[in-house]
Amino acid sequence: QVQVVESGGGLVQAGGSLRLSCAASGTAVSINIMRWYRQAPGKQREMVAFIGSSGNTGYADSVKGRFTISRDNAKNTVYLQMNSLKPEDTAVYYCNSAFPSSWGQGTQVTVSS
Repeated sequence: QVQVVESGGGLVQAGGSLRLSCAASGTAVSINIMRWYRQAPGKQREMVAFIGSSGNTGYADSVKGRFTISRDNAKNTVYLQMNSLKPEDTAVYYCNSAFPSSWGQGTQVTVSS
């Protein structure tokens, strides 16, 4: 059974940084597609970033140049480094494994202006 657990959210001022972590079990992040999503109040869940088995990455236009997804295969953990945060980045951030699909409980990120 695949499980992913997010951590690292919190309250930060605009312009600040946070690093989210996603610890996986039951799958190896090195051979899976791992994704970060976010959902703001009243909005649909949207994909923020992904990292594939070959290490290829992709980002939503809204976070390109500010967010970086990475992984530590030894720790079986995926990270989302978020810099230059904006109030519109406020959301619950979820980690997802693609195969099989598994979601974490989410971690709240709040950016104050």
